[in-house]
Amino acid sequence: MEERCGNDKEVIIGLATVALCTNADGNPRPAVRMVCAYYEDGVFYVSTDATKNKSLQIEKNNEVSVCGLDWFAFQGIAENLGWVKDNKNAKIRAKFKKVFGWFDEVGDEDNPNSIVMRITLTEGTIIDNEKKYGKSIYEINLMNKVVK
Repeated sequence: MEERCGNDKEVIIGLATVALCTNADGNPRPAVRMVCAYYEDGVFYVSTDATKNKSLQIEKNNEVSVCGLDWFAFQGIAENLGWVKDNKNAKIRAKFKKVFGWFDEVGDEDNPNSIVMRITLTEGTIIDNEKKYGKSIYEINLMNKVVK
């Protein structure tokens, strides 16, 4: 993942959550959207607004799925780390400014609803069509640090 998504680059990922409304049968519905993120040490960081649907959905159920065009799909736990300008988020905010060329213009930092969303990956799959490291499919459990 570091090779594909790390090294201070912006990555567009699909972020799937559980919608707040149910289907006609009363069952949970999926909700997915593309978001800009950066990746570091098993975690994606996203700049968003606390009042957006994804944030409200994560507040109710923080289990998420992510995927990317770089052939990966993971489960994870999402967490609202609070206002982007909070002192505890200073390093992440600096990274946002470095990685996201658009952040200074549209990051809305002075809005207290402008937050940092952390997505900690737990398990998933990476596809290596080139078999660069020997296999084409890797099942990864980041919680137990196991690769199959």
